[in-house]
Amino acid sequence: MNKHSLKITPGCEHQISQDAISQAALQVVEGLQQAGFDGLLVGGCVRDLMLGREPKDFDAVTNATPEEIKGLFRSARLIGRRFRLAHVRFGREVIEVATYRAAPSEVDEDRGGHMVLSEEGRLLHDNVYGNQTEDARRRDFTVNALYFDTRDASVIDHVNGMDDLRKGVLRIIGDPATRYREDPVRMLRAIRFAAKLGFRLEKKTAAPLRELAPLLQDVPPARLFEEVVKLFHGGYAAETYELLRQYHLFEQLFPLTDQGLALEEEHFPLTLLPRALANTDSRISEHKPVTPAFLFAAVLWEPVRIEAQHLMDEGSSWLASLQDAAEVVLRDQLRHVAIPKRFSFPMREIWAMQARLERRGGKRAFSLVEHKRFRAGYDFLLLRADSGEADPELAQWWTRFQEVDHEEKQRMVSQVSGGQRKRRRPRKRKHASPH
Repeated sequence: MNKHSLKITPGCEHQISQDAISQAALQVVEGLQQAGFDGLLVGGCVRDLMLGREPKDFDAVTNATPEEIKGLFRSARLIGRRFRLAHVRFGREVIEVATYRAAPSEVDEDRGGHMVLSEEGRLLHDNVYGNQTEDARRRDFTVNALYFDTRDASVIDHVNGMDDLRKGVLRIIGDPATRYREDPVRMLRAIRFAAKLGFRLEKKTAAPLRELAPLLQDVPPARLFEEVVKLFHGGYAAETYELLRQYHLFEQLFPLTDQGLALEEEHFPLTLLPRALANTDSRISEHKPVTPAFLFAAVLWEPVRIEAQHLMDEGSSWLASLQDAAEVVLRDQLRHVAIPKRFSFPMREIWAMQARLERRGGKRAFSLVEHKRFRAGYDFLLLRADSGEADPELAQWWTRFQEVDHEEKQRMVSQVSGGQRKRRRPRKRKHASPH
């Protein structure tokens, strides 16, 4: 790839329509242009418009500094320390505006701003401003480094991103290992974009992933939480999961789960997590709500139930074992991916609900359906039943209980009140055969 190549595609040769662009984004770039600055759309919004997709949000880029941007737009707010930029608000919509940056290799003492690399090559501060060509070369992937000029509808390409877009190739800009060391989260972004776009990871882009995967251990757990939500709530969770495991990135995010998935039950692979991810994708495609609590409950269920089984073998009850196992697993997991309490508390309730749903006698069934976490617990039970782990009859019972009238509910409860069936104990695991 010729680093210094510049290709401009006129509006008559691509399918981007001005009508598909947010009015707020148009106002921002026009405001920058009228003030004598560059004002261009950039990144994912241009990529998606080129692919005929509806962008989730719009980003702009300019040669104006963050302070100059703030002076132009009353609703602008400056954010970020490592990477300072402006958010310009129009009602509920926020347009992110960044100043052209230079790549680390292009920094010299005469530049303004401040850039710091750690000993490992990680980018700690990135506020060295540059020109458009430099800005393109410091972006992550070629297909994310396209600029759209609203004045003549042209697409500006400094890194052969248009060619990769046509070929369906995801290629990192620059030396892959160096770029991943600058920011290890780029490895997760590579997986996310490959899954989302259905693109093939270019050979050199994919080559260092397995070796450098442990670098994710140095990323703050809180930041990884946000990245994991993006990975699995983008509508392509199933494909993302397979790629994460293929390149040994999943084990860095969820080590206990990865260890649990190395086991199999009665020679059949464990399918609850893939089913949960596929269900998440379906809900997103149908514009139904999804929550990180249910997602993380599914991701961490395998280590929770393994730990719960150990506690049951020592004589603890099913419910107490689940509660204690949740404490153990979450304490370990928080060292890797931090899960906020507003999600970890519902996760605990979803897990505990698996034991409570087996106790249907007396007034328990009536009180359980009123529990704020009943629906999530019930949906989780269906997943367990579908994957062959939970008793299908139990799931069917709760499905019917929600459908019938009060009199029939009482009859159903009276049938189980005479003696609760014992919980089917999880079958012993066997180590999976190496492939």
